[in-house]
Amino acid sequence: MPFARLAAATTPTCHLGLGLAAVGRPGYINLGRDRDLGDDRDVETLRARTHELLDAAYAQGVRYLDAARSYGRSEEFLADWLTAHPEVDDVVVGSKWGYTYTAGWTTDAELHEVKDHTLATYERQRAETARLLGDRLDLYQIHSVTPDSPALTDKELHARLAEAAAGGLTVGFSTSGPAQADAVRAALAVEVDGTPLFRTVQSTYNVLETSAGPALAEAHDAGLTVIVKEGMANGRLAGPYAPDVLRAVAEETGLGCDAVALATILRQPWAGVVLSGAATVAQLSSNLHAAVVDLDEDRVARLAALTEEPAAYWERRGRLPWH
Repeated sequence: MPFARLAAATTPTCHLGLGLAAVGRPGYINLGRDRDLGDDRDVETLRARTHELLDAAYAQGVRYLDAARSYGRSEEFLADWLTAHPEVDDVVVGSKWGYTYTAGWTTDAELHEVKDHTLATYERQRAETARLLGDRLDLYQIHSVTPDSPALTDKELHARLAEAAAGGLTVGFSTSGPAQADAVRAALAVEVDGTPLFRTVQSTYNVLETSAGPALAEAHDAGLTVIVKEGMANGRLAGPYAPDVLRAVAEETGLGCDAVALATILRQPWAGVVLSGAATVAQLSSNLHAAVVDLDEDRVARLAALTEEPAAYWERRGRLPWH
């Protein structure tokens, strides 16, 4: 499977990936994004920003790149970068289907994305992704599966996904919401002709929201590659917004709050790839220092006290504004 290429990497950042949610569209829910991107967010400006981040990420050893149909023009920006760098043949490219971007390149849309896990949406978005990424696409995931998602029970959809897998595409799913653990376990049970369908899972996990941890460990034990998203809790763990405990630990280590927050995830034995959602090259470089953060047991215990109840965490996330 494509993720075997990550295991072969030797750079210290080989377990960190770059997600393009924050730069593929003008509006997103990350705190501080107004400061990060400023007012100039036309298509060409964000295309240039994305390419700058991809250049920096690749130069610093990042080999997993994450996009989605709902991340505005992220697939287009990534495809342009890959075309401009034909020598880059050692990255793993992932994208997701299941949400349709509906904001029309504005930040004040009433609705920014629409979720639909039907077979019809898969077929439409798979064709859209193929036109942009072609055979550079390694991984295609169902976007934000919840326990009640029809994607977990639609046998016709499963058959089509199995066809894609038989053709060499890795098939996975991502999760969101307070019942992530239930969604992961339900997805692990999905089989086609006795063979497990999914090979990857991408879930939210950070020092504030750890509830999916045990299920992600089970997924890892079942042979899935675990990708962690929202390790910075949509900016809540970044320097200007970080809890006092995280600030204190960061000061002790001499590194940023972001690096410490991501380091707590890297130390999980089931974590295969941890995504940076950086919007600037400086943020990316700081994120990548996570690989060298020294977290002793005392620091780990202090950070563990920050954990919130899943319902409270996701309720607060749901109130974050689209900047």
